Amino acid sequence: MTLYKLSPSSLTFFWDECPRCFYLQIVRGINRPSMVFPGVFSRIDSLMKKLFAGQPTSALSPDLPPGRVTLQGKWVNSAPIAFPGIEASCYIKGAFDSVLAFDDGSYAVVDFKTTSPNRQHIGFYGRQLSAYAYALEHPAENGLRLAPISRLGLLYLDPVDIEHGADHRRIVYGGEVTWQEIPKAEDKFLEFLRGVLEVLSLPEPPPASEGCGFCAYRAEARRHGL
Repeated sequence: MTLYKLSPSSLTFFWDECPRCFYLQIVRGINRPSMVFPGVFSRIDSLMKKLFAGQPTSALSPDLPPGRVTLQGKWVNSAPIAFPGIEASCYIKGAFDSVLAFDDGSYAVVDFKTTSPNRQHIGFYGRQLSAYAYALEHPAENGLRLAPISRLGLLYLDPVDIEHGADHRRIVYGGEVTWQEIPKAEDKFLEFLRGVLEVLSLPEPPPASEGCGFCAYRAEARRHGL
């Protein structure tokens, strides 16, 4: 049985964009060219983590149970995940944004997003958060263990205004913060993961997604004998 490493982030846009590219990278080691990610978003993410470090959960949302932001940027590493009748297996490895520790002894996994709240985010970001939660509750021998994970959620920062600060060399951005709960459904996540491993078990990569520009580029190059 072949064991593949899957990152929680790869189960979001990458899988949805093109299972063929996903297969080629995970199974064949053919990495798709990386997309340029503006450094400002990484900077904002770092500032968000710093702002909420050690804060009570009420600083994120009054709807959350009492507790505190306790861990940030820690790596998770799950035990192997396998399904009967499927050749491919996997383990989950990646670093989460933040974890909340509630006073009742349970935990929440939180991801920060610099964008407007959108209900459509629940599906694919839910996979990412579910992957972190699964790895924390089912860690490898030396993996970080936190259980039970009772909640998953996104904390949005949506920039809405801008003004001069007291110093003419400083500009201040203002943003609205929104908490969006993500339903925790381990069974549903494992059902999704089973489908991913079925694709990774194929002897050849699946067809390209219709809108995949990378696959279209490769096909055009082959058409010209390149």
